[in-house]
Amino acid sequence: MSFEAKHWTTTTIALSVVAAISSVSIYYYWNARSKYAELTSKIQQLEASLNTSSKNCAAERQGRIRAQQALRNGLAQPKCDNLEQTAYPLSPIGVVQSCFSTRNGTPRQPLLVPLARACLSFDPARVPPASLEGLEEYSHCWIIYVFHLNTNLDKLWKEPSRSRLKAKVKVPRLIGGKMGLFATRTPHRPCPIGLTVAKVEAVQGNMVLLSGVDLVDGTPVLDIKPYLPFCDSVKEATVPNWLTTENPLVVASVSFSEDFASSLADCWKVAEKNSLYATPEELQRLIEQVLSWDIRSVSQRTRPHSSIKAGNSEESGNTSDLDDYQDEEASDHGNKESDSTSREVLYHLTLEGLDVSYRIDCNGNVIAERVAVSSDVQNSKQNRCNHSTWRDRLS
Repeated sequence: MSFEAKHWTTTTIALSVVAAISSVSIYYYWNARSKYAELTSKIQQLEASLNTSSKNCAAERQGRIRAQQALRNGLAQPKCDNLEQTAYPLSPIGVVQSCFSTRNGTPRQPLLVPLARACLSFDPARVPPASLEGLEEYSHCWIIYVFHLNTNLDKLWKEPSRSRLKAKVKVPRLIGGKMGLFATRTPHRPCPIGLTVAKVEAVQGNMVLLSGVDLVDGTPVLDIKPYLPFCDSVKEATVPNWLTTENPLVVASVSFSEDFASSLADCWKVAEKNSLYATPEELQRLIEQVLSWDIRSVSQRTRPHSSIKAGNSEESGNTSDLDDYQDEEASDHGNKESDSTSREVLYHLTLEGLDVSYRIDCNGNVIAERVAVSSDVQNSKQNRCNHSTWRDRLS
């Protein structure tokens, strides 16, 4: 083949390759451009759909907010000018497992008995454990609860004109003198809701260990909130003069009989598995702290010892007279025996399911006589947390 022919053939092949490459490039170019245009169109469609969905969502949210506002207004507005028909969604979220088995002996104020412990157990369906994260960093917390053992709860279901709710109650510091109920912390209120403060000892799962409590066992809890000293403690706060005088509820002394420790040791074999205390000695210190305050009712404190006849087992006091934090019925429950020789009343205090018998003389000296397992509460002490639950946190 001549040189010209070879050159022509090479040139033809080169041009064919260039043409093929150009055709391929043009094909991919137009194909890519077509896909880009298609992708751009889809993006525009998605953006339009997103804008439409956002507008619909905003409209739905506004409608939901308006519906919620209407519902709140409907619930909050008294119907037919009757406050009793106004309802709010309030339900207990937890229950208290307290060292105070009964109302009698439960302190009238919080923090008076530092060793008084309680385990606040929350319903995990309503209060997930994560809700309690951070609470342990506070030293104290507020507890909002229900006075579920009030003896006059039935009155609150009646018409106000028929409820006969007392406007004035007896105040312990006034030795039977009366004050308007809103000037006291009586549990017998038009709405039986209580507020107290307690020390946060530990948090574990859906439970909180508290101390310094004034809550009876089984108390339903509506809410807890952290105690904030910078706003919860008011330095300029003042109180009436009758609260600044010497406290008549402080006893002169507390002592124990020779047989008390041995009887407590015997009862400890039964009480230990359900107790929030590590040893019988620690439980005895709790008993001493509780009895260092006169837990008797007004009628029991004001009735002279000589007026109680030997062998009289009748309960003293008027059950219709309400005390500040305990009604007469609850406090008089602790007076069921009298000694034929000393004519001193034998009172009873129930702590951690144990019945503590004690006497108090006219000079305010308390003597704890003996302790026994209480038949009233021993069958209800099931499935309770005890000291072993919190051992690592309390060490």
